[in-house]
Amino acid sequence: MRLSGESLGGQAARQGGSFRVEEDRMRYEQIDSVLFTGNRSRLSELMEPGAMAIVHANDILPTNADGVLPFVQNRDLYYLSGVDQEESVVILFPDAAEERDREILFVRETSELISIWEGEKLTKSQASEVSGVEQVNWTSSFDAHFHRLMPQAKSVYLATNEHLRAEIVVETRNARFIRECRDRYPLHDYKRLAPLMDRLRVIKDEVELEQLQKAIDLTESGFRRVLDFIKPGVGEWEIEAEYLHEFVRKRSKGFAYPPIIGTGKNACVLHYLDNNTICEDGQMVLMDVGAEWANWNADMTRTVPVNGRFTDRQRDVYNSVLRVQRGSMDFLRPGVTQQEWRDHTIELMEVELIRLGLIDAEEAKRQDPRERPLVKKYYMHGIGHHLGLDVHDVGNAYEPVREGMVFTVEPGIYIREENLGVRLEDDILIGKDENINLFSRFPIEVEEIEDAMNAS
Repeated sequence: MRLSGESLGGQAARQGGSFRVEEDRMRYEQIDSVLFTGNRSRLSELMEPGAMAIVHANDILPTNADGVLPFVQNRDLYYLSGVDQEESVVILFPDAAEERDREILFVRETSELISIWEGEKLTKSQASEVSGVEQVNWTSSFDAHFHRLMPQAKSVYLATNEHLRAEIVVETRNARFIRECRDRYPLHDYKRLAPLMDRLRVIKDEVELEQLQKAIDLTESGFRRVLDFIKPGVGEWEIEAEYLHEFVRKRSKGFAYPPIIGTGKNACVLHYLDNNTICEDGQMVLMDVGAEWANWNADMTRTVPVNGRFTDRQRDVYNSVLRVQRGSMDFLRPGVTQQEWRDHTIELMEVELIRLGLIDAEEAKRQDPRERPLVKKYYMHGIGHHLGLDVHDVGNAYEPVREGMVFTVEPGIYIREENLGVRLEDDILIGKDENINLFSRFPIEVEEIEDAMNAS
């Protein structure tokens, strides 16, 4: 239960993302600040001469009364600083007149009252250790520093969310700052930071890949746990709880995104989130689940038989999806565009849907090859997306694939008239000579799934 705190004016028990440098109090191992120092250096190289970049933390969002949602850090700010705490700001000004002004981090100051109700926030020295930024100030001094530096700046990069699928209905701290900035300094040259951050974040550093692999390994642990748990009569919500227990007991914050646990007809609902149905004998259960680790995210989908044994029809549909996934993975190589990847996957899927008797081969030849409506009746979503600090990570959808990118690969077949939906999803790293499946230890073959579900 959440306590009330009149003396804090309703702010006492806000859920901050406080970082603990002392090892015995940390949830995660501290990430070497070299990662964040390198990220800032690479961004500086992309900025125009005389430019300044400013990124604010996310807000803590309200629910009702004095309730709040758990804090989720702005991923650009985290990428540049490693600070997972509210009310933080980064200023990057490579050509500032004074060297100490070229990188400045602002963090929220702890008071005795805050430390009692919320726990201590980062000290200046801790924030410097985490981020690698030498000049750290309290957030309360941000305005003074900003207005002192603004006359030096020839242009200013400001942070916006430009993800193609973003639906922005709440004004963020960055959005408010953009409005205030333009009101106070209307004649400055303002630029979009998002394209630069996209270019950087889309290629994963070795340290990032280590964190991502930890999230994936934790997801594997949860998946193996539920393979031993699933049987006729369990609830979708109970499967969700098994995953959550495994994630949290191993020090994750939990799910990377709201989990989809859909049995029978629910597996044909692409973003099914109710998770409130009993799993019945003879059905399949689709599980789209990922663990979070230190702000990096796994993204997995597996579909398994509730009773531990595939029927002939389930096996055929499952193996069709698996063949499409593997063919799609093999095709996704440096230089390929994402549109080419989607088109190739649809061609693979058409072959399998004909094999399954779901569409007619002759009718398929007569359809518009650009639209392929017959395929889209049973496979109506995309093949994958960038993955990283965001589950649907940033990246230019029209840019050719490059070495160092990480993609999900997630084909599916949804036969609503049969109450049968199968989706399989792995995360892959685009390598120079070959792709690396970060899910290589996960059971995925029919026989592997059945053996794991019947081992006990």
